Amino acid sequence: MRSLLDVPAPAKLNLFLHVTARRADGYHELQSVFCLIDWADTLHFECRCDGQITREDLHDTDAPLPADDLCVRAARALQAASGCTYGAHIVLDKSIPQQAGLGGGSSDAASTLLALNRLWGLRWPTARLLELAAGLGADVPFFVAGRTAWVEGIGDRVQPIALPTQRWAVVKPPQGTPTAAIFRSPDLKRNTPAVTMSSVVADPANREALARGCWGGNDLQAVAVRLCPDTELALRHLQSLGLQARMTGSGSAVFAAVPTAEAEAAFRSLSWPTGWQTRVCEGLSEHPLLWWQKDAII
Repeated sequence: MRSLLDVPAPAKLNLFLHVTARRADGYHELQSVFCLIDWADTLHFECRCDGQITREDLHDTDAPLPADDLCVRAARALQAASGCTYGAHIVLDKSIPQQAGLGGGSSDAASTLLALNRLWGLRWPTARLLELAAGLGADVPFFVAGRTAWVEGIGDRVQPIALPTQRWAVVKPPQGTPTAAIFRSPDLKRNTPAVTMSSVVADPANREALARGCWGGNDLQAVAVRLCPDTELALRHLQSLGLQARMTGSGSAVFAAVPTAEAEAAFRSLSWPTGWQTRVCEGLSEHPLLWWQKDAII
């Protein structure tokens, strides 16, 4: 068993995001395609023999992380479910911005499950980790599964989908958007007709549009731009280049495919105000840690 690990926790984009219904328990039924990108946090894990779970933040973040954040909760959940007597010290080097719709906290939790499964020598299969992930947060199962996926329900139903990878222009305004406020809004569209993955990908034109983030829409976007006007400004900047831009998740980050060197150069030439974060990101066909799970044994 290794005593130290350094692992990435990549961000995600929602290539579309539809709200199809509101459930009796207050949660919303969603449909989306998630894809991984190479904007990533880095987590350092050190095995502890005293059973303690501790976390240290390497840098100040735009908002202080809670002491009991998702990666700590993931570690404790795996420890309790497995009966493992080991602990871990987690050092978090945060790069993915918060309140962006990029899934940073959920990705940290998933990478924690994947890393500690290996560090503690548990050798749990992915299916077993997914059961634990579902109790941690809506996006965590996607990151554990580790591939571009059609996602439904509250994020708990994840079906891999093969799409070409893209290069993406991603823009995060300084202000974030509060997810809970968006879902509470009476103006949120909650009745987009549900579709099946097979019906969408059966049409080559739909499949191509889906891969470029141009199929469907983001039902959260209309409410989010009222809460964070800079999201609308970011969309307009990208659209001014002829790019088809939309918000990811609940925002405030927006993205657009940059399919050519000219499109990428045009994006890089844009001038943004102080505090805005911009990147050209590579799409990832699978999670960098997924190869670990191919050898996992019950």
